[in-house]
Amino acid sequence: MSDTTGMLAGKTVMITGASSGIGAAAARLFAAEGAAVLLMARREDVLKQLAQEIVDLGGRAAISPGDVSVPEDTQRAVDAACEHFGTLDAAFNNAGFAGEDLTPLHELDQAVFDRTMAVNVSGTWNCLRSQIPVMLAAGKGAIVNTSSTAALGATGAPVPYVAAKHAVLGMTRAAAAEYAEHGIRINSLVVGTTRTEMIEQAVEAYPELGPAFVARQMQKRMADPVEIAQAALWLCSDRASFATGSGLAVDGGWTAG
Repeated sequence: MSDTTGMLAGKTVMITGASSGIGAAAARLFAAEGAAVLLMARREDVLKQLAQEIVDLGGRAAISPGDVSVPEDTQRAVDAACEHFGTLDAAFNNAGFAGEDLTPLHELDQAVFDRTMAVNVSGTWNCLRSQIPVMLAAGKGAIVNTSSTAALGATGAPVPYVAAKHAVLGMTRAAAAEYAEHGIRINSLVVGTTRTEMIEQAVEAYPELGPAFVARQMQKRMADPVEIAQAALWLCSDRASFATGSGLAVDGGWTAG
Protein backbone atom coordinates (compact mmCIF):
# COMPACT_ATOMS: atom_id res chain seq x y z
CA MET A 1 0.00 0.00 0.00
CA SER A 2 2.74 2.44 0.94
CA ASP A 3 4.23 4.19 -2.08
CA THR A 4 7.87 5.26 -1.87
CA THR A 5 7.26 7.61 -4.80
CA GLY A 6 3.96 8.99 -3.52
CA MET A 7 3.12 12.60 -2.71
CA LEU A 8 3.88 12.05 0.99
CA ALA A 9 6.70 9.53 0.66
CA GLY A 10 8.98 9.63 3.69
CA LYS A 11 6.74 11.96 5.68
CA THR A 12 4.93 11.46 8.96
CA VAL A 13 1.45 12.95 9.17
CA MET A 14 -0.82 13.28 12.20
CA ILE A 15 -4.56 13.05 11.44
CA THR A 16 -7.26 13.94 13.95
CA GLY A 17 -10.88 12.86 13.67
CA ALA A 18 -9.39 9.78 12.03
CA SER A 19 -11.97 7.21 13.10
CA SER A 20 -14.51 8.00 10.36
CA GLY A 21 -15.46 10.19 7.42
CA ILE A 22 -12.86 12.57 6.03
CA GLY A 23 -10.25 11.61 8.62
CA ALA A 24 -10.47 7.89 7.89
CA ALA A 25 -10.38 8.55 4.15
CA ALA A 26 -7.30 10.71 4.64
CA ALA A 27 -5.61 8.02 6.71
CA ARG A 28 -5.98 5.47 3.92
CA LEU A 29 -5.06 7.92 1.16
CA PHE A 30 -2.03 9.43 2.92
CA ALA A 31 -0.68 5.97 3.76
CA ALA A 32 -1.14 4.89 0.15
CA GLU A 33 0.82 7.99 -0.89
CA GLY A 34 3.77 6.95 1.25
CA ALA A 35 3.14 8.62 4.60
CA ALA A 36 3.48 7.13 8.04
CA VAL A 37 0.22 8.15 9.71
CA LEU A 38 -0.46 8.82 13.37
CA LEU A 39 -4.20 8.49 13.91
CA MET A 40 -6.04 10.34 16.68
CA ALA A 41 -9.70 10.12 17.66
CA ARG A 42 -11.70 9.19 20.74
CA ARG A 43 -12.76 5.72 19.56
CA GLU A 44 -9.75 3.51 20.23
CA ASP A 45 -11.33 0.32 18.87
CA VAL A 46 -12.07 1.91 15.51
CA LEU A 47 -8.59 3.43 15.31
CA LYS A 48 -7.02 0.04 15.97
CA GLN A 49 -9.01 -1.53 13.15
CA LEU A 50 -8.10 1.23 10.72
CA ALA A 51 -4.42 1.16 11.63
CA GLN A 52 -4.34 -2.62 11.22
CA GLU A 53 -6.01 -2.31 7.82
CA ILE A 54 -3.31 0.12 6.71
CA VAL A 55 -0.50 -2.05 8.05
CA ASP A 56 -1.95 -5.17 6.43
CA LEU A 57 -1.80 -3.36 3.10
CA GLY A 58 1.85 -2.52 3.57
CA GLY A 59 1.47 0.95 5.08
CA ARG A 60 2.73 2.46 8.31
CA ALA A 61 0.28 3.53 11.01
CA ALA A 62 0.11 4.09 14.74
CA ILE A 63 -2.66 5.37 16.97
CA SER A 64 -3.03 7.76 19.89
CA PRO A 65 -6.61 7.74 21.20
CA GLY A 66 -7.75 11.01 22.68
CA ASP A 67 -9.91 14.12 22.60
CA VAL A 68 -8.53 17.17 20.77
CA SER A 69 -10.22 19.45 23.30
CA VAL A 70 -7.79 18.12 25.94
CA PRO A 71 -4.30 19.65 25.52
CA GLU A 72 -2.59 16.66 27.11
CA ASP A 73 -4.18 14.37 24.51
CA THR A 74 -2.95 16.37 21.53
CA GLN A 75 0.54 16.55 23.02
CA ARG A 76 0.49 12.80 23.60
CA ALA A 77 -0.40 12.28 19.94
CA VAL A 78 2.47 14.46 18.71
CA ASP A 79 4.85 12.67 21.05
CA ALA A 80 3.59 9.32 19.75
CA ALA A 81 4.24 10.37 16.15
CA CYS A 82 7.81 11.28 17.02
CA GLU A 83 8.30 8.13 19.08
CA HIS A 84 6.99 5.76 16.40
CA PHE A 85 8.27 7.49 13.27
CA GLY A 86 10.98 9.91 14.41
CA THR A 87 9.38 13.17 13.36
CA LEU A 88 6.21 15.05 12.45
CA ASP A 89 6.26 16.57 8.98
CA ALA A 90 2.59 17.43 8.50
CA ALA A 91 -0.76 17.41 10.25
CA PHE A 92 -4.38 17.29 9.18
CA ASN A 93 -6.42 18.77 12.04
CA ASN A 94 -9.76 17.43 10.96
CA ALA A 95 -11.68 16.64 14.16
CA GLY A 96 -14.95 18.54 14.34
CA PHE A 97 -18.31 18.71 16.08
CA ALA A 98 -21.49 20.33 14.84
CA GLY A 99 -24.22 18.76 16.91
CA GLU A 100 -27.65 17.90 15.55
CA ASP A 101 -29.67 20.45 17.50
CA LEU A 102 -31.29 23.19 15.39
CA THR A 103 -32.91 24.78 18.44
CA PRO A 104 -32.86 28.60 18.16
CA LEU A 105 -29.83 30.27 19.72
CA HIS A 106 -31.67 31.67 22.76
CA GLU A 107 -33.00 28.22 23.64
CA LEU A 108 -29.93 26.16 22.84
CA ASP A 109 -28.36 24.30 25.74
CA GLN A 110 -25.13 25.91 26.89
CA ALA A 111 -23.44 22.51 26.77
CA VAL A 112 -23.88 22.36 22.99
CA PHE A 113 -22.11 25.69 22.56
CA ASP A 114 -19.33 24.67 24.93
CA ARG A 115 -18.71 21.33 23.19
CA THR A 116 -18.77 22.89 19.73
CA MET A 117 -16.18 25.47 20.72
CA ALA A 118 -14.10 22.94 22.63
CA VAL A 119 -13.71 20.54 19.70
CA ASN A 120 -13.51 22.95 16.76
CA VAL A 121 -11.74 25.97 18.24
CA SER A 122 -9.85 24.75 21.30
CA GLY A 123 -9.16 21.48 19.49
CA THR A 124 -7.48 23.26 16.58
CA TRP A 125 -5.61 25.53 19.01
CA ASN A 126 -4.38 22.56 21.04
CA CYS A 127 -3.19 20.75 17.93
CA LEU A 128 -1.29 23.77 16.66
CA ARG A 129 0.38 24.36 20.02
CA SER A 130 1.53 20.74 20.15
CA GLN A 131 2.56 20.39 16.50
CA ILE A 132 4.33 23.68 15.79
CA PRO A 133 7.28 23.23 18.22
CA VAL A 134 8.32 19.98 16.49
CA MET A 135 8.11 21.67 13.09
CA LEU A 136 10.01 24.72 14.33
CA ALA A 137 12.84 22.45 15.42
CA ALA A 138 12.88 20.87 11.94
CA GLY A 139 12.61 24.22 10.17
CA LYS A 140 9.67 23.05 8.07
CA GLY A 141 6.19 21.58 8.19
CA ALA A 142 2.68 21.71 6.78
CA ILE A 143 -0.60 21.90 8.68
CA VAL A 144 -4.12 21.69 7.30
CA ASN A 145 -7.15 22.63 9.42
CA THR A 146 -10.64 21.56 8.42
CA SER A 147 -12.95 24.55 8.18
CA SER A 148 -16.26 24.78 6.34
CA THR A 149 -18.45 26.90 4.14
CA ALA A 150 -19.93 27.82 7.52
CA ALA A 151 -16.74 29.86 8.02
CA LEU A 152 -17.93 32.25 5.30
CA GLY A 153 -21.59 32.77 6.11
CA ALA A 154 -24.79 31.48 7.60
CA THR A 155 -25.31 28.07 6.03
CA GLY A 156 -28.23 26.92 8.16
CA ALA A 157 -25.89 25.00 10.45
CA PRO A 158 -26.22 25.60 14.20
CA VAL A 159 -24.99 29.05 15.25
CA PRO A 160 -22.16 27.72 17.46
CA TYR A 161 -20.79 25.69 14.54
CA VAL A 162 -20.85 28.69 12.20
CA ALA A 163 -19.04 30.77 14.81
CA ALA A 164 -16.52 28.02 15.49
CA LYS A 165 -15.61 27.51 11.84
CA HIS A 166 -15.16 31.27 11.39
CA ALA A 167 -12.67 31.02 14.25
CA VAL A 168 -10.82 28.10 12.66
CA LEU A 169 -10.40 30.05 9.42
CA GLY A 170 -9.17 33.14 11.27
CA MET A 171 -6.80 31.11 13.43
CA THR A 172 -5.36 29.48 10.32
CA ARG A 173 -4.67 32.80 8.62
CA ALA A 174 -3.07 34.37 11.69
CA ALA A 175 -0.93 31.33 12.45
CA ALA A 176 0.19 31.11 8.82
CA ALA A 177 1.41 34.70 8.97
CA GLU A 178 3.25 34.04 12.22
CA TYR A 179 5.15 30.97 11.07
CA ALA A 180 5.67 31.47 7.33
CA GLU A 181 9.22 32.70 7.80
CA HIS A 182 9.99 29.55 9.79
CA GLY A 183 9.14 27.25 6.89
CA ILE A 184 5.78 26.13 8.26
CA ARG A 185 2.78 26.32 5.95
CA ILE A 186 -0.68 26.45 7.54
CA ASN A 187 -3.82 26.23 5.41
CA SER A 188 -7.47 25.37 5.85
CA LEU A 189 -10.06 23.57 3.78
CA VAL A 190 -13.40 25.31 3.24
CA VAL A 191 -15.41 22.13 3.02
CA GLY A 192 -18.87 21.78 1.51
CA THR A 193 -21.40 19.20 2.64
CA THR A 194 -19.75 15.79 2.73
CA ARG A 195 -21.17 12.33 3.35
CA THR A 196 -19.77 11.85 6.83
CA GLU A 197 -21.17 10.21 9.92
CA MET A 198 -21.95 13.66 11.35
CA ILE A 199 -23.94 14.71 8.28
CA GLU A 200 -25.80 11.41 8.08
CA GLN A 201 -26.87 11.78 11.72
CA ALA A 202 -28.08 15.33 11.09
CA VAL A 203 -30.13 14.30 8.04
CA GLU A 204 -31.60 11.39 9.97
CA ALA A 205 -32.70 13.76 12.72
CA TYR A 206 -33.91 16.46 10.31
CA PRO A 207 -34.74 14.94 6.87
CA GLU A 208 -35.45 18.38 5.39
CA LEU A 209 -31.74 19.13 5.68
CA GLY A 210 -30.89 16.71 2.84
CA PRO A 211 -32.03 19.00 -0.01
CA ALA A 212 -30.93 22.10 1.87
CA PHE A 213 -27.38 20.80 2.24
CA VAL A 214 -26.84 20.63 -1.52
CA ALA A 215 -29.01 23.53 -2.67
CA ARG A 216 -26.12 26.03 -2.87
CA GLN A 217 -23.56 23.56 -4.18
CA MET A 218 -23.34 23.91 -7.94
CA GLN A 219 -22.75 20.19 -8.39
CA LYS A 220 -25.99 19.45 -6.48
CA ARG A 221 -24.50 16.58 -4.53
CA MET A 222 -22.55 15.88 -1.38
CA ALA A 223 -18.83 15.18 -1.56
CA ASP A 224 -17.38 11.78 -0.89
CA PRO A 225 -14.92 12.01 2.05
CA VAL A 226 -12.00 10.99 -0.17
CA GLU A 227 -12.59 14.06 -2.36
CA ILE A 228 -11.85 16.25 0.65
CA ALA A 229 -8.91 14.06 1.64
CA GLN A 230 -7.39 14.58 -1.82
CA ALA A 231 -7.30 18.34 -1.24
CA ALA A 232 -5.71 17.85 2.18
CA LEU A 233 -3.15 15.53 0.58
CA TRP A 234 -2.04 18.26 -1.80
CA LEU A 235 -1.76 20.89 0.91
CA CYS A 236 0.27 18.54 3.12
CA SER A 237 2.62 17.70 0.27
CA ASP A 238 5.60 19.60 -1.08
CA ARG A 239 3.62 20.24 -4.26
CA ALA A 240 1.78 22.98 -2.33
CA SER A 241 5.04 24.71 -1.40
CA PHE A 242 3.75 28.22 -2.18
CA ALA A 243 0.37 27.79 -0.50
CA THR A 244 -0.06 29.14 3.00
CA GLY A 245 -2.75 31.09 4.83
CA SER A 246 -5.34 29.93 2.34
CA GLY A 247 -8.88 28.70 2.74
CA LEU A 248 -9.04 26.23 -0.12
CA ALA A 249 -12.64 25.73 -1.21
CA VAL A 250 -13.63 22.10 -1.71
CA ASP A 251 -17.32 22.80 -1.77
CA GLY A 252 -18.91 21.82 -5.06
CA GLY A 253 -19.13 25.49 -6.03
CA TRP A 254 -20.86 26.80 -2.88
CA THR A 255 -18.56 29.80 -2.47
CA ALA A 256 -18.88 30.79 -6.13
CA GLY A 257 -22.66 30.93 -6.03
